[in-house]
Amino acid sequence: MKTNRARKGGGGPKDFGAGLKYSSQHQNMNGLEEGVEFLPANNTKKVEKRGPKCWVVLVAVVIGVSLLSLLAGFLVWHFQYRNVQVQMIFNGYLRLTNEKFLDAYENSNSTEFVNLATKVKEALKLLYSGIPILGPYHKESAVTAFSEGSVIAYYWSEFSFPKRLVEEAEWSLAQERAVTLPPRARAHHSFVMASVVAFPTDPRMAQTTLDNSCSFALHARGSELTRFTTPGFPDSPYPARARCQWALRGDAGAVLSLTFRSFHVAPCDGYGSDLVAVYNTLSPMEPHVLVQLCGTYPPSYNLTFLSSQNVLLVTLITTTDRRHPGFEATFFQLPKMSSCGGYFRQAQGTFSSPYHPGHYPPNINCTWNIEVPDNRNVKVRFKSFYLAEPDVALGTCTKDYVEIQGARYCGQRPQFVVTSNSSRVTVHFHSDQSYTDMGFLAEFLSYDSSDPCPGMFTCKTGRCIRKGLRCDGWADCTDHSDELNCECNPAHQFTCKNKFCKPFFWVCDGVNDCGDSSDELGCSCPAQNFRCGNGKCLPKSQQCDGQDNCGDGSDEATCSKVSTVTCTKHTYRCHSGLCVNKANPECDGKQDCADGSDEKDCDCGLRSFSKQSRVVGGQDADVGEWPWQVSLHVQGQGHVCGASLISPTWLVSAAHCYVDDRGFRYSDPTLWTAYLGLLDQSKRSAPGVQEHRLKRIIRHPSFNDFTYDYDIALLELEQRAEYSSVVRPVCLPDTTHVFPAGKAIWVTGWGHTKEGGTGALILQKGEIRVINQTTCESLLPQQVTTRMMCVGYLSGGVDACQGDSGGPLSSVEADGRIFQAGVVSWGEGCARRDKPGVYTRLSVFRDWIKEHTGL
Repeated sequence: MKTNRARKGGGGPKDFGAGLKYSSQHQNMNGLEEGVEFLPANNTKKVEKRGPKCWVVLVAVVIGVSLLSLLAGFLVWHFQYRNVQVQMIFNGYLRLTNEKFLDAYENSNSTEFVNLATKVKEALKLLYSGIPILGPYHKESAVTAFSEGSVIAYYWSEFSFPKRLVEEAEWSLAQERAVTLPPRARAHHSFVMASVVAFPTDPRMAQTTLDNSCSFALHARGSELTRFTTPGFPDSPYPARARCQWALRGDAGAVLSLTFRSFHVAPCDGYGSDLVAVYNTLSPMEPHVLVQLCGTYPPSYNLTFLSSQNVLLVTLITTTDRRHPGFEATFFQLPKMSSCGGYFRQAQGTFSSPYHPGHYPPNINCTWNIEVPDNRNVKVRFKSFYLAEPDVALGTCTKDYVEIQGARYCGQRPQFVVTSNSSRVTVHFHSDQSYTDMGFLAEFLSYDSSDPCPGMFTCKTGRCIRKGLRCDGWADCTDHSDELNCECNPAHQFTCKNKFCKPFFWVCDGVNDCGDSSDELGCSCPAQNFRCGNGKCLPKSQQCDGQDNCGDGSDEATCSKVSTVTCTKHTYRCHSGLCVNKANPECDGKQDCADGSDEKDCDCGLRSFSKQSRVVGGQDADVGEWPWQVSLHVQGQGHVCGASLISPTWLVSAAHCYVDDRGFRYSDPTLWTAYLGLLDQSKRSAPGVQEHRLKRIIRHPSFNDFTYDYDIALLELEQRAEYSSVVRPVCLPDTTHVFPAGKAIWVTGWGHTKEGGTGALILQKGEIRVINQTTCESLLPQQVTTRMMCVGYLSGGVDACQGDSGGPLSSVEADGRIFQAGVVSWGEGCARRDKPGVYTRLSVFRDWIKEHTGL
């Protein structure tokens, strides 16, 4: 008898509970050239002898005209290109080595600020006049701010260069220089500027440097939080086509911590998008940008940034007319770190990048010296690792990195282990002046070099796994070392060309399991044939001929040109009655039906937050990330099952949740309460959460409570749900919609987090993959019908569990819309190897849903 078959939860008679299962079966230890064509010069001497005297004159005339044309062209190029004037603004900073900072310098209207700024402008003019590439083209300069550090002046300078000199001028301005103004009659010392450097300004920021209509100056007070927002937030959108900046300051010797608590600007769509940038200076210089943000982020996304000094500059450039609320941010000051790194002399411990999990500051270097007992070696395991930076090639590690024993590590990496050959190891962390990330969290421990993994198998990476996982077809070691040099079992395993061993039922399943495709090589069709999705081979002439020759529609669903075809059960039918041969055309942002019906009723499958959270060490969902997820509570038992919102009044769930058992009437809608917009089960009264009673429950009439076939139900709400940022419907798939094998799909719920465990308070999410139907049937013989689908990992590890029943399988489709692929139904245990979860295939029931709901 199967165990844990249903995924229903609660304290009902089947002893069902409630989240997602994440099991762990191992222990981590560890240019083209321009061509010139020459015309032939045959019998040249004969031509010269035969030609009359006038030929010489003709040649001279032609040459003269040619020279005049070349000269004219050169002059046109010279005056229209080489001498075309390019207006450029450079932002920079400099140090005043013999000036003391005054509080009055923070006020740009103070006499002290104006006097010092005048001196700086005079010195800059003197500096530029001595540099031929700069002096003749300098128009004006202005000082925008001062800060501490032997007084740092932030300025901009405007130039008008001939286009031919732009690159040379940019290079010249980026070179650090110094200049000294001689003392005046009433001055007692010279005015010395050092480290004078400037960089081209983003053209979109040029207006900001000249216009103060949307500029703000804020100073932290003690350790208190200081709040600031975009104009109008949150009641009205920020201004269109605006240039805003916020200069943030702290006391001398402090650094600033900035957090965006709410962030919603125009979506990222290239150069024309709205943009928020944070700089580690008071001047918008690209080399000192910490982060550039656009689009929308959920509240749980880590948007905390640290400065390396006591100033930050936040800028907003809006180049669109789109209406968005903007952002709310807070900042505070904290003491600057006196040191970074440390010395450990112990058997084990932990360390992290500064301010982890907040973004580490720029311009830092940290070193940890680790020493364990003399007869042991050191392992360093990075539990989380985020050192990614835009436009840095993978593996180059030229910007931010961790260095251990001469090897550098950077980017975004899963858990990994670095081992030493002695009892000592040095870990060095470097951050350059731009772009920061969340950093890392690491632990170190000592181990016996002769037996690094007692009773276990040691991966070449130093990771330890159970010996039973050796040569089982699964790469449990990230370097595949557990699957190397294996002797495959001929009775149960297929030997790949790369010598990996894989289960026989994976052969010819349409998935490259070996990695070298050898398990699929013997499955290809003869020449001039193509393979259908069901494995059938047909002549290529029958592909895209408007007929369903395969029987599963795959020969017509992969055509490059969308056209009207003969309707079959596998082709999408437009409202006009005509069919198109495109796979999954509904709501993909492109009109494929002549009547446009494939793009109607598409107010679904969209969520407010376009960014996926990078939650360190967990699988908690974000607020509004799955706005169609519903929690169903039954009277006296709490959360029992999940459901999905498909319209203001209808939910989809699993039929087995509503079967009466042991005297309890689960079929009675009055005993149920649906919570929409819920994230935390302990906060059902939180803002945005909607509580609804059920009006009726419609189970599929063919539901079998033993086999769980036809496991689907419709729930009608008593009152209409109000759509919001956290309550939205999911898209329903057409009967022809295909979710191919290998496709990534998300399962969500509050069910048990491990087999036999307890339910989760926070909504859990897990990415799983569609498993080939043939493989599914072979793993669960005589149990899987065409109305079911297997989704998960054959290696186990991620699965739905008790309490997730009725919840949705969410599939991200074309145009970013999310369609519901299935309903959580049943499984043998939770997250077991070769026992994937079984889900109700929703597309099969599309007509039944329409019959009862009209959707």
